[in-house]
Amino acid sequence: MFIRDVPREERPRERLLKEGPARLSNQELLSIILRTGSKEESVLALAGKVLHRFNGLKMLKHATVEELKEVKGIGETKAIQLMAALELGKRLVSERPEDRYAIRSPLDGVKYVMDDMRFYTQEHFVCLYLNTKNQVIHRQTIFVGSLNASIVHPREVFKEAIKRSAASVICFHNHPSGDPTPSEEDIAVTKRLVECGYLLGIDVLDHIIIGDRDYISLKEKGIV
Repeated sequence: MFIRDVPREERPRERLLKEGPARLSNQELLSIILRTGSKEESVLALAGKVLHRFNGLKMLKHATVEELKEVKGIGETKAIQLMAALELGKRLVSERPEDRYAIRSPLDGVKYVMDDMRFYTQEHFVCLYLNTKNQVIHRQTIFVGSLNASIVHPREVFKEAIKRSAASVICFHNHPSGDPTPSEEDIAVTKRLVECGYLLGIDVLDHIIIGDRDYISLKEKGIV
């Protein structure tokens, strides 16, 4: 059976979009990387053949381009695609936590974002998501525009924190005027996020307002 014969909602790409990659089998994930099969077999069949040839992922991660090309249907292009995907996986696994940027103070956070945020001509609300060692595991721009409590919804801030299994969050937003003095709206948004974080068990460590080579930490001001 070829992919075109499979109902659209059951195809690997569509299932990944709908259900997420964790719900797909190794064969389905591999078929997405390979993209196409051959005239004789579907991409799913080809993916299955690759896994069979290397006895699953355990041996596949050590395969060379030449070994991959020994599988009928795998040419140089597909072999290179597989090698690139495998190498990314290896690098992710071998990434050392100490390579991540750790934030121990408001100034550490400012150093992480200042070089780009101070040049924004619109307000950007940015969150850094940290692990239990206060190391940055993800950065996300939540919205662009004037700060407003109805726009900076806790759902958007903490959705990413839950997704990343973050222990805490540091929020930033810039003032294009260059003056980082917090407004009443800034303070209201901060208090709302801190309260929601408390209920979820995810600490909002600080809300830092970025100006032009200047900043104000609402934690240092006693608001957080």
